[in-house]
Amino acid sequence: MPVLETKGASSAQGFGLTTPVRQPTYIEEVFSTWLYTGTGASQAITNGIDLSGKGGLVWIKSRNEVANNWLMDTERLPLNSFFTYRRIVSNDTSANLDYQQGISSFNSSGFVLDKAPDGGSAAANNLNSSGQPFVSWTFREQPKFFDIVTYTGDGTTSRQISHNLGSVPGCILFKNTSNTGNWVVWHRGIPNGAYTQAYLRLNGNFGVNSLGDYGFSLIPTSTVLNIPRHSNIGNTSDSVNVAGETYVAYLFAHDAGGFGNTGTDNVISCGSFNYSTFPQTVSLGWEPQWLFVKQSDGAGGWIMYDNMRGFTTQSGGVISVGRELLANSSAAEITGAGVYYGGATGFNLNLPSYGNYIYIAIRRGPMKTPTVGTSVFSPVARTGTGSVATINVGFAPDFLTTFYRTDPGQDKVVFDRLRGPTQYLNTAATTQEINVSTNGLISFNSTSFTTNANGYANNAGSSFVNHVFGRAPGFFDEVCYTGTGSARTVAHNLGVAPEMMIVKNRSTTQNWVIYSASLGNTNYVLFTTAATVSGSTIWNSTNPTSSVFSIGTSLGVNGSGNNLVAYLFASCPSVSKVGSYTGTAATLTVNCGFTSGARFVLIKRTDSTGDWYVWDSARGITAGDDPYLLLNSTAAEVTGTNYVDTDSTGFKVTAAAPAGLNASGGTYIFLAIA
Repeated sequence: MPVLETKGASSAQGFGLTTPVRQPTYIEEVFSTWLYTGTGASQAITNGIDLSGKGGLVWIKSRNEVANNWLMDTERLPLNSFFTYRRIVSNDTSANLDYQQGISSFNSSGFVLDKAPDGGSAAANNLNSSGQPFVSWTFREQPKFFDIVTYTGDGTTSRQISHNLGSVPGCILFKNTSNTGNWVVWHRGIPNGAYTQAYLRLNGNFGVNSLGDYGFSLIPTSTVLNIPRHSNIGNTSDSVNVAGETYVAYLFAHDAGGFGNTGTDNVISCGSFNYSTFPQTVSLGWEPQWLFVKQSDGAGGWIMYDNMRGFTTQSGGVISVGRELLANSSAAEITGAGVYYGGATGFNLNLPSYGNYIYIAIRRGPMKTPTVGTSVFSPVARTGTGSVATINVGFAPDFLTTFYRTDPGQDKVVFDRLRGPTQYLNTAATTQEINVSTNGLISFNSTSFTTNANGYANNAGSSFVNHVFGRAPGFFDEVCYTGTGSARTVAHNLGVAPEMMIVKNRSTTQNWVIYSASLGNTNYVLFTTAATVSGSTIWNSTNPTSSVFSIGTSLGVNGSGNNLVAYLFASCPSVSKVGSYTGTAATLTVNCGFTSGARFVLIKRTDSTGDWYVWDSARGITAGDDPYLLLNSTAAEVTGTNYVDTDSTGFKVTAAAPAGLNASGGTYIFLAIA
């Protein structure tokens, strides 16, 4: 249940009664997908999850090597100080396994990996092999999300064991930890049919029909697990209550609320669906970041996807294939197109077999509105190395520009996590999305991005600037969607009404189309020098809301069958400001409500022709030279000007600025980030 704290509040009678105040809980506090590269030496994984104080589970899988799925939790402590935390394997029947290397400690912001095993140890045992990529999923114990229960079997029937999930579980993974035995999976979505709450095995790929009825005669409740002895006495490998054996159970909640500012938001769903057509959409009401999918009535692996490694996306006929790992296999990561990004409210499917499926889905974070700009935005000025490079920004990057500064004629390129690291769009042209393969990015990581050796992102000796954005409520969101040609709404997760929307048709040659709240819902601008254009077929003469934006019939925003992307921005206190101003031809101050000045400024004149000017603190916004680039042009950076300066509350436009920035009576729109 949500943590409560009390604050003093005098009652009418003056007795000083306290009023409980609920402290919100957010998904980013209880779940993390973290990508890391092994070092062979001790390394801390700082994912912001409090494991030492709250408890939880860490699941780790090597991405490139044939290696086990390792699960370590705070409840199964090591035998002694010689061993690190005890491991179990989801892809076989082994009991607790004790190694000298593994997770050496759980702490208040993640966990610490010990050194890799000494030479000669099998790769399957490694959690920290030097140079190898890994993925870790961390589940913190929290009511209405996840709980861990350990117990000793007693061989009785209809046994009840208490838990602290605070809601009826949607899925439970059972494992015998003292002896070999199958992973027993109870899921609310498994059809009963001829079985009485029949179950699946996590360490196998067969369906429930391949098993028997093993007797989960009563579903769990919000306080207890109903544990059977075993109805097939001769097969103890599937039992969850053999006398004297020790067990661990991992409990996942289902649509239980408990999260967000109101305490009513769902963050985890354990559902089911019948897959009979392609494409098929599973609606959750929110965008998932982690998916666990299994066919329940037939053979097929336990597929694990996450948004950090990437879901499958499509543009025209080009598919950017997602990354699959299997809970029931030691196989390395493969590219697979089974689960597609499904927009702001669910996920799409293209599965190899029709039938019944179950899933666990976890909501994308962050859910908490940022309070400082550095947590969601970073400008980076750098020189290309001509070799693979990783650029750290301190947060999970979701969208970035990569602009040449001094090489004229180069495209103004943008990449983002949703479309995939090799898919590029050019703000200085109307061209459709292009797959640049080895000339773009390699990956978006947990706190960084990795470029290829050359091309649009890292050509040797060239000067670049990157503007890196993280998706967050109230600040920035992105939605990929498919056009219908008919006026409609598109769901988003910005949490507030967008004040600026930048839309591009990815499938065909079309102008970028930009909405500004300052211009209204019957006007728009393009990434050109043109002034405001009027028309009702773009935004359908309808203002966006905190959950949807409206699009008309225009090909640029809603071409039938076309793939499109929308980047949404809002004013976030102390973080960002979307607004407008009127020029004076004299120095003017634009108050954005900041306390330390703007680090990024984008300005466009709207009542007459004017370029899209971009400044940032990485290249310098000072009282002197302020280099700028133009989003709508392949021209090189312009230096030696003093058009924009910082101000403690935002930025200033100087009297030296041209008409494109400060004509007397001219109207301008802007985006500024602190």
